[in-house]
Amino acid sequence: MSELFKDKFNPQVIDSMASHFYAAWTGFDQISFLEYAKNDLAHLELKERSKQITDAMWRNLPDDFVLAADILLASLRPYTNDDIYGLTPNEEGIVGWAIMPMADYVGLYGQSHPDLSMTLLKEMTKRFSSEFGIRYFLLSDNKAKTLATLKQWTRDENHHVRRLVSEGLRPRLPWAMQLPEFIMDPTPVIELLETLKDDEEEYVRRSVANNLNDIAKDHPDLVAGIAIKWMADADEKRRKLIRHACRTLLKQSHPIALQAFGYLPPQIENTKLTIRTPEVYLNEHLEFELSLTSSSAKNQSLMIDYIIHHQKKNGSTSPKVFKGKTMTLEAGKTLNVTKRHPFKKVTTRIYYSGQHTIEIIINGVSVATSAFHFFLKKSF
Repeated sequence: MSELFKDKFNPQVIDSMASHFYAAWTGFDQISFLEYAKNDLAHLELKERSKQITDAMWRNLPDDFVLAADILLASLRPYTNDDIYGLTPNEEGIVGWAIMPMADYVGLYGQSHPDLSMTLLKEMTKRFSSEFGIRYFLLSDNKAKTLATLKQWTRDENHHVRRLVSEGLRPRLPWAMQLPEFIMDPTPVIELLETLKDDEEEYVRRSVANNLNDIAKDHPDLVAGIAIKWMADADEKRRKLIRHACRTLLKQSHPIALQAFGYLPPQIENTKLTIRTPEVYLNEHLEFELSLTSSSAKNQSLMIDYIIHHQKKNGSTSPKVFKGKTMTLEAGKTLNVTKRHPFKKVTTRIYYSGQHTIEIIINGVSVATSAFHFFLKKSF
């Protein structure tokens, strides 16, 4: 049986944390910590377990944050350049997911010692990630000081630390507290992402892309403009970053984002969309064919997507965009594309019988639509 995600915080991990805290400070009450941290553990989800461990730390570590910080630092496993996400605490020290409640402890109780807290979070992120804990400082009176520290960290020799700059600043980081000020004005974030965009580690560049994708949800034109700017003299690594950063914008057919990748309004003619399966049943496929001819004297970059307008219970329709293909259409050439789209049960959609519509989008332009009927089950 595969491990449940919440079991990243299991009794063995908590036992190990207690042992290392005690090794660093013999005044640590292991029994009290373990009783509280493990209480009703089976009924708690991952974030609830992490919070409970943080609370247990607060109850049993010294009230003096400087002393508590020394204990936390001493409990960490010596740094090695391993895959930190696959590691668990061992006899050498704490590493992996167990860092998450420790970083939250720093964020909650280290505000009066910002420099020491940054030292802690920097060491912790090398062993998992401090992307959740550092957000407490970005939402506090320590914001300016934290941003200055993050600016220095963009040049840090450790790639985990550089990644923390981007990941910690993501305005809408999943599972984490949002950063409302940066949602409204992401300028300070973008200034630091600019420094990281050509980082040597894909691990860092991918975080930059995810951060920009977050920002695009609130400032689509801004991110599309950044894409245009960054594409100038971009190598393949940066182009990959920009494409990942613009994935939502491209799916939404944002015109400036499309332009950044050379997807201009298509010059085509004789466009025909043929539905091969006018009646589709659950667990079957919609099959369709698209044919068209280039009317341009030059080769064209095409991004071909399609939208299924699903029938809803009230008779209206709900659109869902699906990625098709990207290609270069040579001047004057004819293109024929066939596709099979599955209608299978998914947790994110409830199907209803009725007329559905498929719409073909090329470079953000709707070029063809056609209707078909979907049925939940066959009638005999």
